[in-house]
This record gives sequence, C-alpha cells and structure tokens, in this order.
Amino acid sequence: MPCTTVLVGKKASNDNSTMIARTDDGHFDVKKLIVVEPKDQPKHYKSVISHCEVALPDDPMRYTACPSVDPAHGIWAATGINAANVGMTATETITSNPRVLAADPLVVYREAKSRREKDEIGGLGEEDFVVLVLPYIRSAREGVERLGALLERYGTYESNGIAFNDENEVWWMETIGGHHWMARRVPEDRVVINPNQFGMDGFDLSDAFGEKRESLCSADLREFIAENHLDLNQNGAFDPRAVFGSRRDMDHVYNTPRAWFMARYLLPTRYRWDGENADFTPESDNIPWSMVPERKVSVEDVKYLLSSHYQGTPFNPYMAEDTGKRGKYRSIGINRTGVTSVCQIRSDAPEKLKGLEWICFGSTTFDALLPVYPCVPKMPKYLSEVTLDASTENFYWASRLIGALADASYAASIQNIERYQLAVMTRGRQLVREYDRKFAGTGDEKLLLEANEKLAAMAKEESTKTLNKVLQSASERMKNGFKLADN
Repeated sequence: MPCTTVLVGKKASNDNSTMIARTDDGHFDVKKLIVVEPKDQPKHYKSVISHCEVALPDDPMRYTACPSVDPAHGIWAATGINAANVGMTATETITSNPRVLAADPLVVYREAKSRREKDEIGGLGEEDFVVLVLPYIRSAREGVERLGALLERYGTYESNGIAFNDENEVWWMETIGGHHWMARRVPEDRVVINPNQFGMDGFDLSDAFGEKRESLCSADLREFIAENHLDLNQNGAFDPRAVFGSRRDMDHVYNTPRAWFMARYLLPTRYRWDGENADFTPESDNIPWSMVPERKVSVEDVKYLLSSHYQGTPFNPYMAEDTGKRGKYRSIGINRTGVTSVCQIRSDAPEKLKGLEWICFGSTTFDALLPVYPCVPKMPKYLSEVTLDASTENFYWASRLIGALADASYAASIQNIERYQLAVMTRGRQLVREYDRKFAGTGDEKLLLEANEKLAAMAKEESTKTLNKVLQSASERMKNGFKLADN
C-alpha cells in the first residue's frame, strides 16, 4: 500500500517522546479508530487475502486499531498503541529488485485450478501484521523479534516496512524477499523519512550477529547475501538500499521526491536543495534515510511533513501559474489516504498517560490531526462508529467531504483549512494538558474516557464549521454560476 513514514527518536523530539507516523494510502479505504479488548482478540487467525492460518497466544493485551470498516478484504488494522504503551504502524510498502525476489520469492496465495490440485497458501502481509503482533509485545524490540519469527515461519507476499516504538526506542524493520528481514534501532537524536522504498542506507552486520544492540536480522542473512551475489557495494561499505532495494525511473517520480521534500524541511541550511548546484534533487537516489534535524521536531512538524504537496517549490499542484513542473511528482498529502496516525509515547508522563494517538482521516493536506488517549476501553462514536455511506456524523466522512470540497476550490478554501487545522491542534493540546493534570491528581481512569469524548466533540464542532465554509466556497465557484449585469 503506498504510504509515507516519519520516525522520531527521543532526543530528536521537542518533548522527549518517541513518535512513529504514517499515512495509510490505500484506495479511499473507509477507516475507523477502535479499541480491541483481550476477549475480542481471536485465538486462531486466518488471513483473508493469503488464507494463512496462525495460532495466537492466550494472553493478549488491549490495543487500539484503525481497521477497515468493510471487512471483505480483511482487518487491515494499520496502527495502534497497546496497554504496555508500545506503538506499531504497519505497513509502508517498499521496493525490492529481481535478484532478491528470485532468491527468496514472495509467498503468494494461489488458488487450485483443478480438483486434483491444492491451494497454495500464502504468507502474511499488511492485512495481518498489527493483529498478530501488537497485542503480545511489551517493547519495540519485542515487536521486531515477534514479527521476525512470524516472517521466517510463514513468509510474506509483499515487501514492507514496519515501525515500533516504546517510551525509549524506535525500531524500523524491512522485509527482504519472502522470508528474510532486517531491523535497526533509530538513533535517539535522529529522524527517519521513508517513502515507499527500501529505506535503510546503512546496517551493522557485526552487531546483528553479535551483541544485537542496534541491529537485528534474519538468522541466515549473511549467507543469503553471499550465496546469491546480492552485494553491489564498493570499498567494503554496506548499503542495504543498494543490496535489497530498487533504483527505477519510477522511483524518481513517485518516491525520491517525497524524501527530498521532507529532508529539505528538516535540514534547510545544511545542504543545497535547489538549483543547478544542489547537493540533492527530487530525483537523487542517495537522500539520507535518517538525519539529525536542525531543530527539535514536534507533532506539528510531523503533520506538516505528511500533509505536504511541494508547497514553496515549482512542483506544487495547486500553483496558479503553470511552471511546466506543476504536479510532476507524487505528493505526500494525496487524495486516497484512509487514515494517518502519529503514535507518540511520552517518557515523562504517568504510565496510563504515556501513549497519545494522533489521528486524522482522508487527505492529510486538508484534514486535522486529533489526539486521543489510547489507554481506554472504548473510543468515542465519532471516531469508532463509521459507516460505509457518507455522513457528517463521524470524523472520517467529515474529513473526506472537507478535503474533496477544498481541493476543488483550493485558493478560496485554504485559509479556512489552515484555521481548521490550527484550531483542532490547539484545542486538542489544551484538552490534553487539562486532563493530564486532572489524571495526575486523581488517577481516575474514567477521566481519560471523558477527555476523549470532549476531544471528539471538539473535532465535530470544528469539522462542521469548516465543512460549512468550504461548501460555500465550492458552491460559489461552480461552473454553472451566472450573474445578471444589474445584480
């Protein structure tokens, strides 16, 4: 599934929290935010897409999830935070190359063509990962280890990147072919940017096969590389992106420009990003995967990155003047996003308050990011009771409607959109500050339910006001408008 990921280490953030964030860019998938209680977690799991069956442990934890409202193609839980304050987002679809895929083929479901044959069961994928892993892990590292074991046993039918975080660590994991994988602990002072490509541009194999402090991988990865002549690196350096990833013309339209824009924002003065003598261009294959940002990164920065459409550059699709480059590259804020989340784990908060899950639905360019407390038994109806039919009675559809109308009348609507996004973020932060203090004084978990209800009510109020405004702007600019000369 095409997506964009941003990961923030503890010392790179403004408040000493870790963050993992991703746009879930399906095909206008209708999504909701729910809480899954242990009694509702299956004991035996079967994938809809691959028909793969997995027996699950008996001790799941409560966790949040953003599943598809229509279950026809599976759960697709996307992202969540569990009761141990571990976050997970799965997955970022990444690229590979024929050398890898030939050596370790993807495990794809194939239906029998005759009665004499049997179905070939497929591996696991994005549909499955969150449900199979998040309820059973108590640290980000445990997430990598559990998913790694599942991949080695069952395989996968696609190439994916998966992120985990707890209050101290962020881990990024990438699949390699059908059964292999590697994972790195994100340095505390760094931010990672990953746009639908195999991302890691460095990996410590000695650590992975030694102390395993910062690096983990499948048990036979060294032999796999050597036996299949995968290493393309020169001078003894090991760049996993060159070994396992891609270098296609399509990457230069679809993937690398997104990395360029995000890195340009995080490192505005360290490199030259524009002009003939630029250090990096939108089509550079060597844009760093991780970086120490020039200033600390906040949730607002993450939202800005995941909402971007090359504003301030000639590639902005909303520019009034056509520079010949307008809309040339795939934006990060794209029309078909289902849900975007920021799983934030706060190290300086009480245990029940450590997790904050920031959620928005629809195109990130036009939607608003809302914080909620995940350590609750249920989510407000405005977030959890989403219908397949369009409605103003839930956050998902209100966001989709706002985006479609504002896009059609961008110049007239963008000011209202910016005010909307600012209002939801500001009022959301105010409510979180208020209820952080209230909970710290009482320890009453019912306060977190009350807080989420107030947050959802605020989001509904601001969304309704904005929907009214962008509907008016779009209506005034309909092509069948006509005014008499004496009006």
